Amino acid sequence: MAHSYRQPGTVLTDHRFTVPLDHARPDGERIELYAREVVATGKDPETLPWLLYLEGGPGFGARRFVGRQAWLARALTEYRVLLLDQRGTGRSTPLNRQTLPLRGTPAQQAEFLSHFRSDSIVRDAEAIRPGLTGGAPWTVLGQSFGGFCATHYLSTAPEGLSAALITGGLPSLTATADEVYEAAFPRIERKNLAHYARYPMDVERARRIAAHLADRPAELPGGHRLTVEAFQSLGILLGGGDGSHQLHYLLEDAFVPTPAGPALSDAFLEGARALLSFAGHPLYALVHEAIYAQDPATPTAWAAERVRAGHPRFDAAKALAGDEPLLFTGETIHPWHFTTDPSLVPLRETAELLAARTGWQPLYDPARLAANEVPVAAAVYHDDMYVDTADSLATARAVRGLRTWVTDEFEHDGVRASGTRVLDRLLSLVRDDA
Repeated sequence: MAHSYRQPGTVLTDHRFTVPLDHARPDGERIELYAREVVATGKDPETLPWLLYLEGGPGFGARRFVGRQAWLARALTEYRVLLLDQRGTGRSTPLNRQTLPLRGTPAQQAEFLSHFRSDSIVRDAEAIRPGLTGGAPWTVLGQSFGGFCATHYLSTAPEGLSAALITGGLPSLTATADEVYEAAFPRIERKNLAHYARYPMDVERARRIAAHLADRPAELPGGHRLTVEAFQSLGILLGGGDGSHQLHYLLEDAFVPTPAGPALSDAFLEGARALLSFAGHPLYALVHEAIYAQDPATPTAWAAERVRAGHPRFDAAKALAGDEPLLFTGETIHPWHFTTDPSLVPLRETAELLAARTGWQPLYDPARLAANEVPVAAAVYHDDMYVDTADSLATARAVRGLRTWVTDEFEHDGVRASGTRVLDRLLSLVRDDA
């Protein structure tokens, strides 16, 4: 029985479902999903259409709102909202170093994880929709990876959708993982240069920290190792609206005097650990490259690591040997993540097997998208560090009737930073289209 409770301005209801692990084998193993329904206080939920929210990631549960925060405030004026923890995240059969050993060997874990991409997530949504909506289609709002899921939804089950709203998440329909990262590294370099133009004092600060770590990698509480490469991956901040500022504040007080000489401060190390740890979202590291895999014959094979080797400006040793600024990396996963992060170390062999895996199936149907009849609107961020803008616009042209709002007012997290405005704009676009 569903349990309801209240927060300021909202009524929340917990829902649990069971769905097949492998939707191609409906009589096989089942897993549990969790979703939280949100309705504005005073509204009759039975009179409201449903909006399904799919979080970014992969590997993140739906945001835990308090009351009517961010875009939820706008959505609740006319929708009954379902915040779905996608399989493997949040309270939906969560996957981590503690639970994955229940699956058996690393090979068995990798096989299990092959069912945690957007294709399975969309089939989950379609499995639970009839019981919630009485069979009526619903609107989907997909942020980042949630937009990848929404695009797959349009490819495979458009009959389940009354509209699709995508924020920073229009994927390439055809790009391989290698092609995704070949496009990504120049964008990441631009974000670095923009950061250093804003905060020129950070050039020397970053070089000093990297040189210190090259000599003495830091051992953090809990077993996390801060190496030069791990330090560089703080660049993931540079794709967010205030990420450059967050990075600057982290760097400005990195060192403190000690009896043994300057040392990285506990405050800096704790701040870095909190930003770099995958303890709360290990699925992101495990299946990140797999979300781009569509050729059954080709493994992802640590695409970001291989592509990075062709961009020598990201080589910290070369930068420190000369006078170049240290370049931070971005949304990339590397083999060393599974040797420095204690939440990932036990999953290293599983990650290697996933990187070597073949048999991945295509995720998008260009012909079906070209004949699309579902109203679709997408916010495309002008220089999105995480999702290539050119790829997004090419996909927008390939989906019949899709309307875009291209803006440089927000970064990739625009729906979080100013969600009410972003959602309102997308709703106006799909309604103008209708």
